[in-house]
Amino acid sequence: MKKIIFIILGFLLLFVQHYIAAIPLHIQYVVFFIGILVLGVPHGAADLLVATKNADETKARFSKQKFFITYLGRLVLFACILFFFPVIGNILFIVFAAYHFGETDLNQFKTNTISGKLFVIAYGLLILSVIIMHHFDEVKTIYMMFESGVDNQPIINWVSENRYDLLYINAAFFFLTCFFYFSQNNQPQHADTGQFLVRLACILFILFNLPLMLGFTFYFVIWHSMLSLDSIIHYLRQHNHVSYPVIIKQIILYSFLAILGIGVFSLTGSMFVNSSAIAGYIFIGLAVLTAPHMEIMYNMYGAMRTKREPILS
Repeated sequence: MKKIIFIILGFLLLFVQHYIAAIPLHIQYVVFFIGILVLGVPHGAADLLVATKNADETKARFSKQKFFITYLGRLVLFACILFFFPVIGNILFIVFAAYHFGETDLNQFKTNTISGKLFVIAYGLLILSVIIMHHFDEVKTIYMMFESGVDNQPIINWVSENRYDLLYINAAFFFLTCFFYFSQNNQPQHADTGQFLVRLACILFILFNLPLMLGFTFYFVIWHSMLSLDSIIHYLRQHNHVSYPVIIKQIILYSFLAILGIGVFSLTGSMFVNSSAIAGYIFIGLAVLTAPHMEIMYNMYGAMRTKREPILS
């Protein structure tokens, strides 16, 4: 039911954008920024609680100190990769984000097999391809704000010239892996294959026809973050493992710390020069956070699939 509501919201955005009044770009940035603060950051703020529960599920010892050292270490490592090797860093970010998006959206399917993992990453790549490639002129503007973007302009120009070829390749890859997956798994974990394909078609249509910022806000903030929070709360609440007040306090505390960190980081650059700069730094922040967050969520979804407990949808 939630997914239907989110898709309806997406079509309402389309209706407003195309038939009532085009939403000004600066308003799109404001909505995006508020959405990241209200839902985007909080959906990763429960990582400590999720990691604790993951350790309990596997009967492993858990140390908060080790968790924070490892978590921050991965943040710094990925930030260094993005800074010193921006092309490699961006490719890794796209792969990590694609897998994470796919795993969240396809949690009702059996994805712990080779065909399942291919299905997951192909799904995520298709979503990102529609968001990035179809709106690459806007993406290019954000890239060119940074020195690394200027230094790698030939690569960016090549992607711009071949963006639809790359989009078609990703679409073909998805349909091939989709066929391969369902040929290997005749009976999905939940019988909603038809609904899944209809939802995917709706999501792609919405993302294709919305501007970059509105499309990313719809998918990442409304769709992905809300579904992730739903799954996280469901996972933590199993057998009353964690109470609602603890979950809320955890999310508020670490959301505040994350936002504070973004604010401090922004003071070292030019984040607040204009709206594009804000979006650019937020995308960098999301890229840096993706690697450690993805691993924790991967373990969570693995535990949920192992127990074969239904995930709310």
